[in-house]
Amino acid sequence: MNYRHGFHAGNFADVLKHVILMRILSHLGAKETPYRVVDTHAGAGRYDLGSEEALRTHEWKDGVARIDRSPLSPAVEALLKPWRDGLAGARALHGADTYPGSPWLCQFAMRADDRLIAAELHPQTHKKLVQVIGRDPRCKALAIDGWNALRGNVPPKERRGVVLIDPPFEEKDEFATLETELIAAHRKWPTGIYALWYPIKDRRAVENLITAILAAGIGRLLRLEIDVDRPEAAGGLTATGMLVINPPWLLTDEARILLPALTERLAQGPSPRYLCEPIRPDG
Repeated sequence: MNYRHGFHAGNFADVLKHVILMRILSHLGAKETPYRVVDTHAGAGRYDLGSEEALRTHEWKDGVARIDRSPLSPAVEALLKPWRDGLAGARALHGADTYPGSPWLCQFAMRADDRLIAAELHPQTHKKLVQVIGRDPRCKALAIDGWNALRGNVPPKERRGVVLIDPPFEEKDEFATLETELIAAHRKWPTGIYALWYPIKDRRAVENLITAILAAGIGRLLRLEIDVDRPEAAGGLTATGMLVINPPWLLTDEARILLPALTERLAQGPSPRYLCEPIRPDG
């Protein structure tokens, strides 16, 4: 799978990834001590849903546009608020067609002493990322490979924070690389939060990844997945997931409220499904 983000910005996978990311940042921000975010495959940081790329696929229409359509239940809206606030902030500054990527959302959520490392290897995309981040002294946009960024930035000096890993899955062995790099990073920083995003095109690859992580002795996992039952004729991605290692203690309860509502709103076929599975919650 080749996940070029400009074509997919604001789709259902982004909604899940960014809602969960903002929940994690909300929990990190609830304590006074600073935290650090390491965004290994940061992308451009901000996207124009009126661009040629976005208009070629219109995936945002079955993603963020559906969430925009009308409010969900009060309990769900309370949990969506950090993400909705970030989305509104980006639109207020850059126009109604703006969709913020993870670096922008992290920058929005961070406090004065929190820090962001955002890595992006592609030269033109990195140039855009630098423009998005601006001269914010809290943030660094590194023009390096995401796996090198992961190796070089854990553990952070704050000893608190989250690593967001969402590679483009351009390489056939991306799941194997993800497995190797995640396990190595966890050995260096076992108390950190790791949020792994993945497309579900090959369920065996996902299962093999989780099996390897468990075999490495890593505990306290939260597996979150949404399958919107996209018709085969439409092509593209139909299911996505996040694996959160060392999730904040309330995140599982929050996901049990969020995922059913998001799955129902984002469904494209008659049989959408979701999974909210804590694995070794006391590990």
